Amino acid sequence: MATLPVDRRSIVEQFGPHRAEMSGIRLDPGVEPDRLVKTHCCFCGQQCGIQLKVKDDQVIGFEPWLEFPFNRGMLCPKGVKRYLQASHPDRLLHAMQRDPSAPGGFRAMEYDAAITRVADAIRRIQSEHGPDAFAVLTGASLTTEKAYLMGKFARVALRTANIDYNGRLCMVSAAAGNKKAFGIDRAANPWSDIPRAELVWISGANVAECAPITTDYVWQARENGARIIVVDPRITPIARTCDLFLPVKPGRDAALFAGVLHLMIEHDWLDHDFIEKHTVGFDAVAQSVNEWTPARTAEVTGITESSLRRAAEWWGTAQTSFLLHARGIEHHAHGVQNVLGAINIVLASGRIGRDNCGYATITGQGNGQGGREHGQKCDQLPGARDIVNPEHRAHICKIWGIEERDLPQAGVDAYEIVRKIDRGEIRGLLSICFNPKVSLPDNNFVTRALEKLDFYVAIDFFLNETSQHADIVLPGSLHEEDEGTVTQIEGRVIKINKAVACPGEARQDWLIIQDIAAAIGRDRGFTFSSPREIFDELRVASKGGVADYSGITYEKIERQFGVFWPCPSEDHPGTPRLFEPGSWNPVARGAGPFYFPDGKARFNVAEYRPPVEDTDEHYPLMLTTGRVVSQFLSGTQTRRIGPLVEQYPEPRIELHPRLADQHGIATGDWVTVESRRGDSTLRALVVTTIRPDTVFIPYHWAGRRSANQLTISAQDPISKIPEYKACAVRIRKADEPPDWESQFEPQQ
Repeated sequence: MATLPVDRRSIVEQFGPHRAEMSGIRLDPGVEPDRLVKTHCCFCGQQCGIQLKVKDDQVIGFEPWLEFPFNRGMLCPKGVKRYLQASHPDRLLHAMQRDPSAPGGFRAMEYDAAITRVADAIRRIQSEHGPDAFAVLTGASLTTEKAYLMGKFARVALRTANIDYNGRLCMVSAAAGNKKAFGIDRAANPWSDIPRAELVWISGANVAECAPITTDYVWQARENGARIIVVDPRITPIARTCDLFLPVKPGRDAALFAGVLHLMIEHDWLDHDFIEKHTVGFDAVAQSVNEWTPARTAEVTGITESSLRRAAEWWGTAQTSFLLHARGIEHHAHGVQNVLGAINIVLASGRIGRDNCGYATITGQGNGQGGREHGQKCDQLPGARDIVNPEHRAHICKIWGIEERDLPQAGVDAYEIVRKIDRGEIRGLLSICFNPKVSLPDNNFVTRALEKLDFYVAIDFFLNETSQHADIVLPGSLHEEDEGTVTQIEGRVIKINKAVACPGEARQDWLIIQDIAAAIGRDRGFTFSSPREIFDELRVASKGGVADYSGITYEKIERQFGVFWPCPSEDHPGTPRLFEPGSWNPVARGAGPFYFPDGKARFNVAEYRPPVEDTDEHYPLMLTTGRVVSQFLSGTQTRRIGPLVEQYPEPRIELHPRLADQHGIATGDWVTVESRRGDSTLRALVVTTIRPDTVFIPYHWAGRRSANQLTISAQDPISKIPEYKACAVRIRKADEPPDWESQFEPQQ
C-alpha cells in the first residue's frame, strides 16, 4: 500500500470515501524511496497512472498519481499490489533449456548459446519446410513499440505470414464491428463524457471487476441523475445499483438490440436528420428488425416484454447517452453481429460525435488498443493498414526498405496457427506475452498440439504453463524494466517509464528480438538502440493511416498526460472525441465525420444466430466465463501475488439456488461440470445473482482447474474470436474432492 505525507481525512474530504478506498491509501509510515517514477499499471486496458517507489534499484511500493486525469490516484486491488511481482522467486534470471532430468524440467544456460540455438532451429525449419513453417504468437500487453517490432520481425526477418496475437481472444469483434460501421477502430469518446450522459447502457461488461475505475465514471453519471441499464446473464456488482437490469441469455445480444431498434422505429424514437445526413443503410436494417417484436425478443433473450419496452423507451427518448460494451457480447461465434446490433441503436439515436454522447468498447488487455493498430495482427500493417491493400503494402515496404514481393500476405488467426501446428504445417514457434495453454478454448487440444512442435522458444519473465513446453525460454522484461507507449481504453497514447533495470541476465524484449534477427543474419532494420527509435519509425510508418501517430512524441505525451490518436502533426492536439463535425479525418477529407470516403457511418444488418453449441437434454445448462477482480487473464502474474491469491484463491462455479437445490449442492461442495470437451471439479458458490439456466467459472487458472478445458473452439467467421461466453454443460455433485493432476503452480 502507499504511504502519503497527509492524513486520511484530507484524502476522504478531497476525493470522497470510495475514491480514497480505491486509492489504497494507508497512514502507516514506510521505507522512504530513493525516487518516484510516474508510469502506469501493467494490467487492464484502463492503464491507470501510478507512481512506483524505487529504492536501491528495486520497486518497493507505490504512491497514487493524483494528477493523471483518467484515474486521479484511484487503483483497483491489482494495481495496488502489482509491484509485488518484481521480486518473486519464480522470476526468470537466465535463459533456460528444457531438460527432463533437471529439477522442474529446465536448467539454466548461457544467453548467447540460447540465442544461437534459437537461430539454428529457425534456419533449419525454414530451409526444410519453408518460411511459413515458423510462426509467431505475440501479446496485447506489449508496448506499442514492441508490437510494431514483432510485426516487422515476423515479416522482414522471419519472412513468415504466420503471426497473430492474443488480442484475437479479446478485442477483434469490437474492432471488426467498429470498422464496418465507422471505418475506424477506437473508442469514440473520452471517459469524461460518461458522467454527463443522461443514460448509460452497459452490455456484457462487468466493469466493477474487470475495469474498476470505469465504475467511478458510471457512479458519477448516476450521482448526476443518469439512469443506468446493465445487460448481463449475471447480476454483476455494477448491476446491483443500476436502474434497469436485463438478464439476457448468453449469446442472445443481437436479438436484444434488434428488439430495441424495432421499438424505436415503432415509436419513432429516431434522429431522422442524423440518419439522413450522416448514415447509409438504415432502410435495410429497419426491414431486418421487423420480425423482432417484443414477444419474440422476450422469448429468445429471456428478458420480459415490460423490461424490453422500458429499455427501448429510456434509450430512445434520452437526450444524451453513452453505450459501453465488452467481451460479454463479443466472445461469441457471432460476436461481430452483436457489436453491429449495439452500434445500430447508437446510430439510430444520432447520439455520437458530440459532447456527453458516445459509444465505446472496454479494452481488456494492457495495450489492447495500441496492440491492435501497428502490425502484429495476421492481416494488418502499421497505422491500422490492411496487408492486402496494394497502396498500404507499398507505403510500409518503403519504410522497411524491402520489395513489395518480399512482404508476406495475410496469415491466419491465433487458433488456426495452433490447428496448423497440430496438422504439421507449422513446425516452429516463437511466443511472447501469450499463455495459450491456459487462455485458448478447448485447451487440452492446445496442449497436444504444442507437444508436436519441432522447436518452440518462449520469451517471458515467468515460466508460465505454455512455456513448460518450450525448448528454450529467454528471460524478458517486466513492465517497469522498460519504456515505451501504450494506448489505453479511451484511445489516449501514454508513456510507460522505466523504473528499474532487468535483473540477472534478463533483457528487454526488443533487445532479445534484435539478437535473434542478428543471429539469423537478418539484422537490417533491427538495430534500434532504444524504444524511442522504434517509436520514431512507427510514427513515420503510421503517417497517413487511420491510426496516425505521426504527431505524437514522448515529450508531448508527458506534457499533455497522453495524446489521443489520430494526431497527424506535432502541432495537432490529438483527437479525444471522434466524429465531431470538422474534425481531422484522412479518409473522408471533409466529406463528413466518419472514416469512409463519403464521410457517412454504415448501418449493418446484424443477423441473430444462437450459440454454436446450444443446450439440449444431455447438456442442459449454458456455461459462461469471465474475470474476477483480483486476477488477470491467464494468471501468469496475478497468481504470483500473494494478497491477490488470498482474495480469490481458486476458481469456483457460480450457480443459482434453484439449480443448486435440484442437485443437492450447497456453497463449498465439490461440483463436477462437464462439456463435450472436458470436465473440471470445483467448489460451488451458490448465488442469487445468476440466471438459473447458466453457470459461471472464472478463467484465470490452469490445469484441471481451467475453465478453458470446457469451452468450445468455435469462432466468429469475421473476427475469428472464440466463443468463450456460451457452451453447453451439465453438472453433478462430486462424490469426493478432485484428484487434480500434478501441475505447475507458482509459489506464493
